[in-house]
Amino acid sequence: MRVGLVGLPGSGKTTVFGALTGLHGAHGRANLGVIKVPDPRIDRLTQICQPKKTTYAEIAFSDLPAEAWAPMRDADALVQVVQGFAPPCDPAADMRSFATDLNLQDLMLVEKRLDRLKKEKGKPREDALLARLKENLEADRPVRAAGLTPEELALFAGFRFLSEKSLLRVLNVDEDSVTKPAPADVEALAREQQSPLLVLSGKVEMEIAELPQAEQADFVRSMGLDEPALGRFIRAAYAALDLISFFTVGPDEVRAWTVPRETRAQRAAGKIHSDLERGFIRAEVMRYEDFVALGTEARCREAGKLRMEGKEYPVKDGDILHVRFAV
Repeated sequence: MRVGLVGLPGSGKTTVFGALTGLHGAHGRANLGVIKVPDPRIDRLTQICQPKKTTYAEIAFSDLPAEAWAPMRDADALVQVVQGFAPPCDPAADMRSFATDLNLQDLMLVEKRLDRLKKEKGKPREDALLARLKENLEADRPVRAAGLTPEELALFAGFRFLSEKSLLRVLNVDEDSVTKPAPADVEALAREQQSPLLVLSGKVEMEIAELPQAEQADFVRSMGLDEPALGRFIRAAYAALDLISFFTVGPDEVRAWTVPRETRAQRAAGKIHSDLERGFIRAEVMRYEDFVALGTEARCREAGKLRMEGKEYPVKDGDILHVRFAV
């Protein structure tokens, strides 16, 4: 999963990047960092299978300069870091302004395409859908609120609309406000714009990230927090993108794979390798809970806990897949 971290100068965006990745980013330019997604299920599967290799799911962070629209289009989700730690700051105004900027960037794409369609002709369906998008964007409503079906949106996949992407907000506050809720107007706007909101202190979280692992838990508790921001951020990101994890297990590797909810088995197989999607025959599916309780694939099979599923099976969170294929 690729996440674009954006924010106005002074928002503390690069500090938040450091808190989430454990890296020290340079201010004013793009910084890249990759984190492994903690998952106790992977740890348990590793204990059982004793593989040569364990591979966690990953989130790739890009700390992007302001108004880096092209790199933003390459991200799966956008995270706006909003200043809430020093006056004069107006987090709600910054949130509105950024959402409007995304809509305007998409509106320019739509208008450019509509002008071109006038010359091409013969594409009434695309013209009608673009007109709907234009109406929404001119009313300062994002593409994701235009009511288009997934099939209709797929027609515009190449546009990589910014306002179609999931948008998370991080309210970056000072140390004294880290356990307090966000201001009421900020929470209300986040709900209105359907963007999850996470309150954290980039400065505090950076201090946590720089501590030895053994000392982090005590420091987190001393601040009145349950856990570092990374865990809360990952859950918010997965919820916003409606992502799930399935697993592959064996003596060579135990691995987590991340896909959107309701991904069909054949498409999920392609996440593992394109050959598996192209030559998909069936998926042998076990539930994580059954595998942990019984200990081996053979015992799951004997107990009737291993199922054969076809290409249209919607993969569930916690499924363990073994794909049969032929190419």
